[in-house]
Amino acid sequence: MAMALAVPRYSVRDLESFPDDGNRYELLDGLLLVTPAPSLGHQVVVSRLMETLQTYLRSSGAMVYSPGSVEVEPRVHLEPDILVVPVTEPMSKWNDIRDWWLAVEVSGRGSQVYDRDFKFAAYAALGVRDVWRVDLQDRCVVVKAGDGNEMTHWKSFSWGPESLDRPVTIEVASLFEGIPGDD
Repeated sequence: MAMALAVPRYSVRDLESFPDDGNRYELLDGLLLVTPAPSLGHQVVVSRLMETLQTYLRSSGAMVYSPGSVEVEPRVHLEPDILVVPVTEPMSKWNDIRDWWLAVEVSGRGSQVYDRDFKFAAYAALGVRDVWRVDLQDRCVVVKAGDGNEMTHWKSFSWGPESLDRPVTIEVASLFEGIPGDD
């Protein structure tokens, strides 16, 4: 006879008691997702994307955070590696934000399953307009647009909010330049 497995459910407030041990603790519908501290290659890719996005959005009235937080109390707390939000009113807490332009996950061995199989779809369901998953192993960027279309980019792609005149072009190969292939 099979027995049901009791899976604990957590709230955003429960996260305050978790250790500050370098791991990333996130919640998706109360389920705890734990990923290890990021690799050096991961951080290099995040830094390159941050610089590109900050330069592009400098005068747009948007903020680029790394990491950011998509938080919907009581049971959702996701931390994309990069989060872009428009600044439309004063914000003092992550859960004040309800308009997310872009969430970026840089997926290495320790986070690929969560990023690909759970978080990617969750961001879209929560209303994040565009989601990117930068794959450190396959050296590509998977983009899910607000319209639900999903495309994998190996060379380059463009992105920009509707309120800006022109998009920014992301050169995929330059994100991975000089990074070993085993991240």
